Amino acid sequence: MTSSSALPDRAGRHCHNVLNPFHSAHYFAPELGAEMAGLGVNGRAGYFVSRSAPMGVVGPGTVAATFYSFKYELIAEHLPQAWRSTTPQAVLEARLRAADATLHRLLGAEALESPEMAEAAKLALRATEGCTRHARPLYAAHADLPVPDAPHLAYWHAATLLREHRGDGHLVALLDAELDPLEALVTHTASGRGMNYRGILATRGWSQEELTAAQERLRERGLLGGADELTEAGATLRKDLERTTDRLDRAPYEHLGAAGVARLTELAGAFAARLMEAGAFPASLFDKE
Repeated sequence: MTSSSALPDRAGRHCHNVLNPFHSAHYFAPELGAEMAGLGVNGRAGYFVSRSAPMGVVGPGTVAATFYSFKYELIAEHLPQAWRSTTPQAVLEARLRAADATLHRLLGAEALESPEMAEAAKLALRATEGCTRHARPLYAAHADLPVPDAPHLAYWHAATLLREHRGDGHLVALLDAELDPLEALVTHTASGRGMNYRGILATRGWSQEELTAAQERLRERGLLGGADELTEAGATLRKDLERTTDRLDRAPYEHLGAAGVARLTELAGAFAARLMEAGAFPASLFDKE
């Protein structure tokens, strides 16, 4: 394994940040909604079942624990009821079809069949060889799935594994920082990197009253200012969170090595830029309010 000192500072984080859009674009795509509707799963339930399907038929408690930022009661409105209409295997097959269709629509066949895509898939899959399962439930469940044959779907699969591996570690960091789900969202938004408050209220199930209460708790801890900006202590906490997440997620990027990480970041960044240009993500969730 390559020494961590061989990697530039935050190289793994930068690589993850451009890998993640390739996986997450399908969550915002009409193709996923259509596939889920075909299984009798509609609305928000489609997200919950599609992301949790590798874990099998699980209830709202498991999803709340592993997704973290969603209100339990919102999840419980949809699970386990949605599993009466379909099965995890059917959802996994539908999710892969949706990802395939979404990527074809956004990037086109030429990009998906390019040598660069094949190279990105090879590098990303090599990085996943350094991931570990223990205490990483979402990653571990996805790691048991087969690697698709098509290079763009193999790359999507690898991006998924790397996303969930980092995400599982990030939840450990959030717990250590004593941030509950809504406080984590608020501090991320205040950092300028998270979705806006309108997006949080529209997608995560929290009420305005709960959001206001979370802001007040953060003010009492000296982490949030009167204009909902991070204080110096709050900014330090967010930086420490990311550094802890980097440390817990360093293994796959150490395994790939500095040259491999640099090349994968270059390739992934180009694909991510094209996804952004194609409108893969709704700007309304992230623009300033």
